[in-house]
This record gives sequence, structure tokens and C-alpha cells, in this order.
Amino acid sequence: MQRPIRLSLSLASTAALALASLPHATRPAVAQEAPAASAEPKAESTEPADLGVMGVNLRDAVKLNYGFQGALQGAGTPNQAGIGAFIPLHVGSNSVAFVDVLVNANFSDYSGYSSIINTDVSGTTFSTSTRLGYRWLNSNRSWMFGVNAGYDSRPMATGGTDTGVAVTGSQTVFFQQVAAGLEAVSNSWNFNAYALVPVGDTEQQLNSVYQGGALDTYGLDVGYSITPDLRASVGYYYQYRSQEHVNGSGIRGRLAYNLTNGLIAGVNLSYDQAFETRFSADLKYRFGANGYGALSKKKAWQTPVIQAFTETVKHRDVRVHDATCDFWTGNFEDQFGC
Repeated sequence: MQRPIRLSLSLASTAALALASLPHATRPAVAQEAPAASAEPKAESTEPADLGVMGVNLRDAVKLNYGFQGALQGAGTPNQAGIGAFIPLHVGSNSVAFVDVLVNANFSDYSGYSSIINTDVSGTTFSTSTRLGYRWLNSNRSWMFGVNAGYDSRPMATGGTDTGVAVTGSQTVFFQQVAAGLEAVSNSWNFNAYALVPVGDTEQQLNSVYQGGALDTYGLDVGYSITPDLRASVGYYYQYRSQEHVNGSGIRGRLAYNLTNGLIAGVNLSYDQAFETRFSADLKYRFGANGYGALSKKKAWQTPVIQAFTETVKHRDVRVHDATCDFWTGNFEDQFGC
């Protein structure tokens, strides 16, 4: 028992003599450096907590990203796959102006299950979607807000029917629309209001029996982040096209999960009187910004508010519904014998 005590006292005495033997000029320097060294970790540990998302430089966080997307057919929308890009035009201290572009190959419907009700979409066509937008942060960076507008096109090739009705004169037709949207995103909630308005030849004859029309669609989605990787949303929409006797409301639910960095899978379920119950799924990959293949792993960059700056604008499809010639005005009666 006495030996450890003597050993401790001996070590302490040795250390004291060593310090005492140091030159007088060096001792104050050590004394001055010690508090600075002890204070430095405190400054580093408190700075991120104080700044958080306020310390993010948007010019570093918001950059070009691009990748691919694909979706299964839904209520008036096709099976499709393609490429897309988010292109910042100007990045400010709290805002970004951007262009968001998509090009998709549209494929045939499932056999016997028309995406537009009666006529089967057949063959492969290419659709485009362009959005010009502006997004900005509020004063404490707790919310991101955005506005966007653009143009979408959809050529549509048609074939037979899944109603058993024999048709002739199947056509490839062209639909287009203008669109606008509003966004609001926090770390927990997100809101998305949109309007899809067909322009040009909104009604076209598909074959000898059916004509198709692009739908006016107006909707609002409300989403919630269940976990950082899992998001859920529920939406209401109103759709209209007089020639197909479509005039009513629908509901849509969605779950989206971030499988890995930048790879997001989603499932959608909708119901309305025109299309009844429709299920679809989609997959999207983006890399080049906000951790989607980017070099930086700063936590503040990975918050939903900052990531929302480079997210793809939602609701880009031209939605189509078809009906028989009995519902129509007869403009194509001489050509198709309706």
C-alpha cells in the first residue's frame, strides 16, 4: 500500500521539478496555449448547432443534377421511362431560378388493361416536359417556397381495345398542355398545388369507335416525412373533359422511400369515377447534387428543405380519357363512320 503511494508522490515530484526547470519565457507560452487549445473544440462543437441550415451556402448545395425516371401506367398516364435534368439558371443567397426537363419513352399498355379506359395505347412514342421555376427560402430557412410553369407534350399511338369492340383506322395522335404549380416544403411537411390545362387539339379521334381527350386537372397534395427516408402524401384532384363526360373529383395517396442515396421508389393509389381504382409505381434516380452522388456529406445539406431546391417538379403527364362516338359531336363521322 505504501509503495504505490510513494511511487505516485515520486512521479508528481519529478513532473513538478521538470516544469520548474523550463525556461521562464516558455512557461507563459504554454499557459497561453492551453486555454486556446481547450477553447477551440468548444467553438467547433457549438458553431454547427448555432448555424445549422443557416450556414449552408446555396451556391455549393444547388447544382446540376440529372438521371433517369420510370413509371407504370396509371389513371390516364402511360408506362414510361426516360431521362431528366434539373438545371440551375441563377443561384442566389436564398433562392434559385431553374429549368427542369424530362424526355420519356411511352410504351404500350398492359394487355387487356387500357390506361385510358377503352382503347389500348400501343407502340412507342416520346413525350417531353419542361418547367421554368423559382424557389426561395423564408427568413429563418425553415420553409422553401416555389412557383413553376411549363409545357408538356404527348404523342399517343393506339391499337385495339380491351372492350371486345372491333375497331379500324387506329391513329397516332398528339396532345399537349400548359401547366403551373406552387410548392411549400418544411423538414416535416410539404404542399404541392398544380394545374394541368390542355391546349391545341384537346379532342381527337383514336379509331372508328373511340375518341380521346386530354383532361383538365387541378389538384393539391399534402405530404409528411414519416422518417428521413420515408414520405407519405394524400391528394385531392378535380378533372374535366366534357366530350368524355368526365367531370368530378378524385383522391390519390402516395408512399415514397429513399432506397439509397438518390434512388427513390414510390407507389401510388388513386380513385375517381372516370378511371375508378388505379395503382401505379415509379422509380427515380438523380445524382450530382445534395448528396445524390455529390462529394459533400454535410448534414445540413441533407435536410428536406435544402434537398427540395433540386427536386424534380411533380405532375408532368398529359392525362387522357377516351369514350365512344355516341358521346361526341360527329366532327369525324364522315372519315370514320361513327
